Amino acid sequence: MRNKLTSVLFVLVGLLTVSVPAFAHHGNAAYDFEKTITLKGTVTQWLWANPHCLLKFDVKDDKGNVQHWVTEASNPVDMLHAGWSSTVLKAGDEITIDVMPSKNGSPVGRIRGITLSDGTVLKASARNAI
Repeated sequence: MRNKLTSVLFVLVGLLTVSVPAFAHHGNAAYDFEKTITLKGTVTQWLWANPHCLLKFDVKDDKGNVQHWVTEASNPVDMLHAGWSSTVLKAGDEITIDVMPSKNGSPVGRIRGITLSDGTVLKASARNAI
């Protein structure tokens, strides 16, 4: 009886150890879901990677001051299903981007959609647009 109880306890501890990292994902709590801002900028880097694709771009204000933005999208598989690719953006591309901004005002956000200089519109994947 005691061996059976010990075995069950070890199995439960093992399951908890394996499942706890699944709850550690950061989610989208840092972003303001009620707000979308539209920015015009120049791509500096498009990172096609897990767990999120990242877009870095620069935005100039009326006085010529540059603000460096970092925005995230969903994972590559979700992005492929939404029509994106690893080569859809490259450094130097001029874009208009709709961003779900961070709540703390820093220049980071979640991509809602992008319009390329040729008029091509890329929408965020369904998971990304939440």
